[in-house]
Parts: sequence; C-alpha cells; structure tokens
Amino acid sequence: MTVPGGTVRGMEQRISLITLGVADLPRAREFYERLGWRGQEVEETVFFQAGGLALVLWGRDKLAADAGVPDTGPGSLTLAQNVRTRAEVDAVLATAERAGARITRPAAETFYGGYAGFFTDPDGHVWEIAWNPGFPLADDGTLTLPDFS
Repeated sequence: MTVPGGTVRGMEQRISLITLGVADLPRAREFYERLGWRGQEVEETVFFQAGGLALVLWGRDKLAADAGVPDTGPGSLTLAQNVRTRAEVDAVLATAERAGARITRPAAETFYGGYAGFFTDPDGHVWEIAWNPGFPLADDGTLTLPDFS
C-alpha cells in the first residue's frame, strides 16, 4: 500500500470481511436470522454488518473457485463472540441451539478465568461464545486487546 509521500507499507492489521463458504445459502441465512442477525442478499451472497466488519455467506463451491483452492469443506477456523457476562454466554448458546446449532462444548469455566462454550452452524463452522474478564467490551461491543507487556 502506498501512503502519502510514496512510501510503501505492509498490510494493515485489520480484517474487513469474514466469508463463510456454505453448502446451502438459504439454510445458512435462515440459521443466522434465527440467531437474531439481519442481513441482505445481493447476487447469491448474504452480508451481515458485524460491528466494524462484515460476515458474509457465500456458496462454498463458489468461494473455493474464486480463491483457486479445492472445496474441502470448512477449514480450521473458529469464529468468536465475546459477551459481557457468564449468563449471556448461556443465553447465546441456548439461542444458537434453538436456531439449529449443534453445541459442541457446553459453557464452562476457562483456564483464563472466563466462561465459554462452543457451537457449530449448519455448515460446521465453529463459534466460541465467551465471557473474558480480561477483554472488556465497549458499549458498542468493540473489543480492545489489553497491553500484555
């Protein structure tokens, strides 16, 4: 990236979109809408505003072809949402299960003093729902990492 003065910098440390390859777009959209998310579909792609980034659902075969990689199903990736309380972890997991998620690990105390559980969406994407007392959230849900030094 070129900045004023012609200096070339490396890649900025940020993520703009996370795209999940899905087997059945209507089923995937319905699942996320049952979680309470609201999105919009444009050209067989569903976009959800998710704080300062977007979560995108797109056909797994199309995503693989676009990226020039084989369609091997969900990769080794975990999406995570931090929440404000232990009770909220339980509530989100219950909502996800009612929406059709499979709970892969019920909520429990964590090694870092928090509380977390996991579910998979209908396409096998893994989600962690966590309360972490060391990662406070702003009113708008923005997470700012603490200084670990």
